Amino acid sequence: MALSLSSQPLFTSSKPLSPLKNAFPFSPIRQISTLFLLYPSYNNATTNKFLLRCRNSFSTHAVQEAAPPAASAQTNTNTGASSIDKIVLPTNESSDGLLRIRHTCAHVMAMAVQKLYPNAKVTIGPWIENGFYYDFDMEPLTDRDLKRIKKEMDRIISRNLPLVREEVSRDEAQRRIMSINEPYKIEILESIQEEPITIYHIGDEWWDLCAGPHVETTGKINKKAIELESVAGAYWRGDVKKPMLQRIYGTAWENEDQLKAYLHFKEEAKRRDHRRIGQDLDLFSIQADLSLINPFMRLMMYIIEDTWKKIHMERGYDLLYTPHVAKADLWKISGHLDFYKENMFDQMEIEEELFQLRPMNCPYHVLVYKRQLHSYRDFPIRVAELGTVYRYELSGSLHGLFRVRGFTQDDAHIFCLEDQIKDEIRGVLDLTEEILQQFGFDKYEVNLSTRPEKAVGDDEIWERATSALKDALEDKGWSYQIDDGGGAFYGPKIDLKIEDALGRKWQCSTIQAYFDLGLLFHWPVDFNLPQRFDITYVDSNQERKRPIMIHRAVLGSLERFFGVLIENYAGDFPLWLSPIQARVLPVNDAQLQYCNEVGKKLKASGIRAEVISGERLPKLIRNAETQKIPLMAVVGPKEAETQTVTVRSRFAGELGNMSIDEFISRTKTASENRTLL
Repeated sequence: MALSLSSQPLFTSSKPLSPLKNAFPFSPIRQISTLFLLYPSYNNATTNKFLLRCRNSFSTHAVQEAAPPAASAQTNTNTGASSIDKIVLPTNESSDGLLRIRHTCAHVMAMAVQKLYPNAKVTIGPWIENGFYYDFDMEPLTDRDLKRIKKEMDRIISRNLPLVREEVSRDEAQRRIMSINEPYKIEILESIQEEPITIYHIGDEWWDLCAGPHVETTGKINKKAIELESVAGAYWRGDVKKPMLQRIYGTAWENEDQLKAYLHFKEEAKRRDHRRIGQDLDLFSIQADLSLINPFMRLMMYIIEDTWKKIHMERGYDLLYTPHVAKADLWKISGHLDFYKENMFDQMEIEEELFQLRPMNCPYHVLVYKRQLHSYRDFPIRVAELGTVYRYELSGSLHGLFRVRGFTQDDAHIFCLEDQIKDEIRGVLDLTEEILQQFGFDKYEVNLSTRPEKAVGDDEIWERATSALKDALEDKGWSYQIDDGGGAFYGPKIDLKIEDALGRKWQCSTIQAYFDLGLLFHWPVDFNLPQRFDITYVDSNQERKRPIMIHRAVLGSLERFFGVLIENYAGDFPLWLSPIQARVLPVNDAQLQYCNEVGKKLKASGIRAEVISGERLPKLIRNAETQKIPLMAVVGPKEAETQTVTVRSRFAGELGNMSIDEFISRTKTASENRTLL
């Protein structure tokens, strides 16, 4: 349903460089960004909630779809190509006119489709963050059909037809729908609770159930700022048991320059698509609906995991390892079988008992806490785990590393006293900042999500939890936005979205605190698990009390986070993270023995190195460039004689001749300091 995009600013080309002396023409990156998060909206609260559920069902586990904020889209003006300099890409939130244009474009497209294909039945057509879409029950469409539809849209726009709002009774709306034989509109009408029913007309030729808003006339739309992008299948109401519809996606902007900037961004995002890069660099493969991690990527994930573990142990966390399956009764206690069953795999029967693959790690951590009676002097108690969880996903919703059926969460839970909440959450914020900065992420969007309409717990508990999160954010000095009503039903939360090199935002880190009430769901201060599992401690008066439970994830899904890294770096990983840091290349086979000795010394020193031969040196260099190897150690007769190497850096060009010990020392220093060589 929603498109997931890639990451990082555009590389600008510099003047031609010698293929031998400076083989790596990378110049500063400029940002280009636009919103690419689908956020359906329709003509009434009920339908809008349905669309939102559909969108959420296609979002990712720990990290939501990347959603870059409005920012200036820039391209290099020195390349000779047509330039788009500092084009500000507006959003639906920043430009009411743009929202109206996109909503009207959806209607114009539906009108065009039904003119060209009279038997097509319309369903829903919302605006979305990068444009609009409409679902049709009709014959399959091709790219050629999209061109025909766009031409018909242009004709409608050129006619400058008025958009007219009309209010009718429910009976009148039903009569009109029946008269034009639109069965899906009957179902939509039944879901609308408000009165009167509103209809929007395009001239006197086409109409649809809708609450608006729209532009005054079709002539207000710049037809050169619109493009139909793709067609895809979508089940009606997101239900696989219901008809498969044809969904046409389009993008619409206020002017041509904005469209060009958007398309430029889209091409850069496509270039960085982690699925393509993952295949090109042999990082992972997708087979039989599975994302299979290949050796290079597993090595990189090990580096990430090792960094994560060291930081957590330094900050007083105990590391856990818990089972992948448990008796179904555990998930009854936690509440998953009541509130999360549709996201869980079917149960399996073993020795006449039902077992369940874990969808989350939290209940295990509660059991670890519960293994012994705790005193108030023991707090805070911090536990963390890189735990694999399993979620049932429709095959059509799987998306590379971003949406998979089994993924590893960097879960942690802190059991503490109420007067420790602020300090512990502040500690989590500090830890989050430290970890994300390891990977070059230092720009965040922070949201504090408050009590939703449907929630467990009384107002006082929610207020205490929300205040604790707010106090920690203010103590940290981070600016944040209030997402009113965006909390989980069991507690408020802090969500942190990282900004990648393209300016897109990915939700990774979540912090919540569980108080004495409630249930478990994803990441929060919890109103739920402490009570459900009846966990307690002994206070200073020898009385049993319930602890506060803080749930947090920093990276979210490791697989998803790795996909973000691939797109952020466009596969050009920094030295410290690259699976192969150095490649030793002989000029010819006469130096191969010495190359193998160099390779062994590099590996013995902890440098990830390999020796590659069998081709002429220019091809070996080109292959290393294509495979984005950070360092090349070239060995010819002179290097073999003097026991040296000639080093070439992917990012800094030729570094010259140096001894093996110097090469090792400089490489290790750069890797440890997260710098370039």
